[in-house]
Amino acid sequence: MQKNHAFNIHGAFMNLLHTTSGKMLAGFFLFFLLPLCLSAQQKTKIILQSSERSRIITKTDITYLRKPVFKQDNAILTCDSAVFYTAKNYFEAYNNVHINQADTINIYSDFLTYDGNAKLAHLTSNVRLVDKSSVLTTNVLDYSMGPKVGTYVDGGKIVNKDATITSKNGYYFANTRDAYFRYNVLVVTEQSTIKSDTLRYNTFSNWAYFYGPTNIKEKDGNLYTENGAYNTKTRYAYFGKKNLYTSGSRSMKGDSLYYDGLAGYGRAVRNITFRDTVDKMLMRGQLGYYYKADQRTVVTKNAYAGMGTNDSVMVNNVKQPDSLWLGADTLETQMVLQKSLKLIKGPMIKKDNELGEEDRESKMNGVSKKAPAPDKNKKNPPAAIKPPESKKDSLKTDSLQKTKVLALKKDSLKTDTLKLPPGMKKVDSIPKAKMQLGVKKPVAKDSLPVNPLDTIRTRSIKAYRHVNVFKSNMQAKADSLFYTSADSTLRWYRDPIIWSQGSQQTGDTIYLQLRNKKINSVQVIQKAFAVNVDPIDTTKFNQIKGKMITGFFTDGKLSSMYVDGNAESVYFTKTDDGKKYDKMNQTVSSRIKIVFRNSEIGDVVPIKNVEGATTPVADIKQEVILTGFIWKPELRPRSKKDVTNPRLAPKPKKPVPAKAAPKGLKAIIPTKVIDSATKAMPKIIKKADSLSKQLLPLKKQ
Repeated sequence: MQKNHAFNIHGAFMNLLHTTSGKMLAGFFLFFLLPLCLSAQQKTKIILQSSERSRIITKTDITYLRKPVFKQDNAILTCDSAVFYTAKNYFEAYNNVHINQADTINIYSDFLTYDGNAKLAHLTSNVRLVDKSSVLTTNVLDYSMGPKVGTYVDGGKIVNKDATITSKNGYYFANTRDAYFRYNVLVVTEQSTIKSDTLRYNTFSNWAYFYGPTNIKEKDGNLYTENGAYNTKTRYAYFGKKNLYTSGSRSMKGDSLYYDGLAGYGRAVRNITFRDTVDKMLMRGQLGYYYKADQRTVVTKNAYAGMGTNDSVMVNNVKQPDSLWLGADTLETQMVLQKSLKLIKGPMIKKDNELGEEDRESKMNGVSKKAPAPDKNKKNPPAAIKPPESKKDSLKTDSLQKTKVLALKKDSLKTDTLKLPPGMKKVDSIPKAKMQLGVKKPVAKDSLPVNPLDTIRTRSIKAYRHVNVFKSNMQAKADSLFYTSADSTLRWYRDPIIWSQGSQQTGDTIYLQLRNKKINSVQVIQKAFAVNVDPIDTTKFNQIKGKMITGFFTDGKLSSMYVDGNAESVYFTKTDDGKKYDKMNQTVSSRIKIVFRNSEIGDVVPIKNVEGATTPVADIKQEVILTGFIWKPELRPRSKKDVTNPRLAPKPKKPVPAKAAPKGLKAIIPTKVIDSATKAMPKIIKKADSLSKQLLPLKKQ
């Protein structure tokens, strides 16, 4: 009987060691268990303290007992009945078995075999191990009294006030309150559910350590990792291998992830990828921050983003989707309440070449304006020309919690001083200084009507410093940028430049609007200047300037342009055979309309208060340049690589001072914190560093 039921630690350990997946846990056992087992080999006798009834068979030295009380060292063992093998220092216990060890550990079961020499207990049926912080339940448990180690291999569960853990195999160390779980590990807490292959858990500190494929499921997201640690109480976490966080259509991954669940703050380091499949957006970089409260992600260090469009480009005679790529020193994306944004109304051309605005807000709010009654005195009145609109571009919905919209830096904003000619509507699109970018002024709650659209959220993207944009039919450069999918408008601020085919446009502020995820229109506001160059003869600059330039695209190409406010132009015309230039035309008017053909200026039509002159090219003595002329082809991004991996200009070398530092020493510049929320990170980083040292031996194994 003793040979059949007594738990052999050495045999169990060797079985564990022979399994490939068990080698990792075996390393822990070598460190924790074996030294304790050696100290537990000091043999002591089992003492029968009392019993209600006993019957001794002297021939076999077997004693049958009723309600016995056994004692060995600091442990008391009781049961309803027992068979005591005195010479072997061994007994079998039946019904209401109870082991009390040092008044700190209590074990209960229906049946027990106990080897007093090895101090090993084998318990079966309704087994419960109870200590100060947790309860372990299983059907079969082997417990070593010396090191206080319990083992089950046929399913078990540990419960404390913060978590419930189940697995097929388990090893519980009562002294350190460490538990090691193997196969089908499931950890359930109020905030999360963890599924893992191999896990270590401390019931006192609530830290869980993962050594294999692990999924952590929370209410609004799931995180996959293959190495890391997570505190089920404080919700601090560190993940260090094959990490992927998903929440709805959004996902984020990085080589290392740190997360504070209570503060709702995370940090990702190296090879970061943020993706939204609904918005068809991708963001990458080497350092990232995540703020759960306002669903905001900030990426720095070689940060760039890609947005899917419906345009296509030919690559090796094969049509491929043409994405828009955006790079900057810092990129930020966020889901914001649409009502908090100041949306840009798209430009449109009315009759008689009058420039107007689309009423997009009315369309998006479900309000349609009645068309004006036709004039009976006019025949076939021309209809307003409106660019096509896609429902996909209008709204993006999300039911996440309330967020704040932060402003771009003050030096990126421009003051609205635009004055347009009489008869034109004012383009209410330039943000004022010290005003939050794209944010309406707050309105008293009492004056707001109940509107279900108040809960609609939309994606916004902000870019700061050294902004570069590349698309096959459009490239741009600026200091800062703002984009929201609610109006599908890219807004460039502070010295923006945009290129399209052979044209370059500059101004204080530039808006580029998409329709059906295709480029539809561009507006250059204040100090607007456009330059167009013949791809063959680059010595002739066609120039257009004014207070505002509005351009329209057809099939991805610039088709027409309108210049308003003190409009001036200098353009060259070719001979009938189109081989060389013959005349230079100069015009000044309130408005100029330009029509493009094959990426070149085809027609220039001055409108209102026209003055002009024509000069044969042969009579031009010197090059004519309009005031404010800018031509910067060297800044133009030529490929996706110029955006995703920009070429940085070399810094000028400074003279070395007389007392120079030894070679190899570098000044350590502390990383700038994005905002005050990052103050919560030192604790988790400290924990993560400590954890990394603990995990290092495992990686080597």
